[in-house]
Amino acid sequence: MIEFLSQYNLVLLGIVSSMIAGLATAAGSIPIFFTSNISKKTLDLMLGLAAGVMLAATSFSLIIPAIEKGGGGVSGSAITVLGILCGGFFIDFVDKRFPDTNLLTNAIGENPQDGNGTTNTVSSMLFNSKLRKVWLFILAITIHNFPEGLAVGVGFGDGDILNGLSIAIGIGLQNIPEGLAVALPLVRENFSKKRAFLVALCTGLVEPIGGLLGVGLVQISKPILPFALAFAAGAMLFVISHEIIPETQNHEGHSKLATHALLVGFVIMMFLDNTLG
Repeated sequence: MIEFLSQYNLVLLGIVSSMIAGLATAAGSIPIFFTSNISKKTLDLMLGLAAGVMLAATSFSLIIPAIEKGGGGVSGSAITVLGILCGGFFIDFVDKRFPDTNLLTNAIGENPQDGNGTTNTVSSMLFNSKLRKVWLFILAITIHNFPEGLAVGVGFGDGDILNGLSIAIGIGLQNIPEGLAVALPLVRENFSKKRAFLVALCTGLVEPIGGLLGVGLVQISKPILPFALAFAAGAMLFVISHEIIPETQNHEGHSKLATHALLVGFVIMMFLDNTLG
C-alpha cells in the first residue's frame, strides 16, 4: 500500500487524507437519520474514546517524531517544548476571540410565540440562549478542526506516509463522535436532519485547508518540520483538554465511564500507530 501511495505527490496525499478525516465528521452524524434519541451517556462514551485516540495520535505521531526530527536530546526536546506551547497558546488566542454568534439564533425561524402571535419573552430568551450555546460549540469544533488538518498535512510533509496515515486515521476516528455531537443538538433544536448533517459536514471541511497549509509549509522548508509537528501537537492538546474532555465530565455518573473509554481509545490508537509505523 505504501509503495502504491508513494507514487503520488505528498501535497495531494496530505490534502486528500485530511479531507477524508474531515468527512468522518459527516459520517458520524448519520445516526440522526435513524434516531435522535441518543443518550448523553452514549455520547460521553464516544467522546471519551475520541479523546483517547487523539491523545495517542498526538503523543506517538507528533510529539515523539518532533523530538527525533529535532535532533533528539536537549535540542530536540527544546524545539518540541517551544512548538507545543506555541500551538496551545495560538488556539487559546483564537478561542478568546470567538465572535458573538447571536446572529445565528434565528437560523431555524422566528422565535417562539404565544397564542396571540406575540413573542413570549421568557421562552424567547431561553430559546436564544440554548441555541446560541449550540452554535458556539459548532463554531469551536469548526475552528479546532483546522489544527487537526494541519497535523495530518505536517505528518505527510517530510515524506513519512505511514506517519501521515496514522495521524489521519486517529483524527478520523475521533471525528466520528464529534460529528454526532454537532448534529444531534441541532436536530433537538428542530433543525431538519438534512440541514444538521450538512452543518456537520461543513465543520469537517475545514481540515483540508489545514492539511494543505501543513504539508505545503513543510515541503517549502523542511527544517521547520520538528517545530510544525510540535505546534500541531500543542494545538490538539489544547482542543482535547479544553473542549473534548470537559464535555465528557459535566454529567454525574458518566465521567468515570468516559475516562475508561479514553483509556481504551488511547491503547487502541497506540497499537494502531505503532503497528502502522
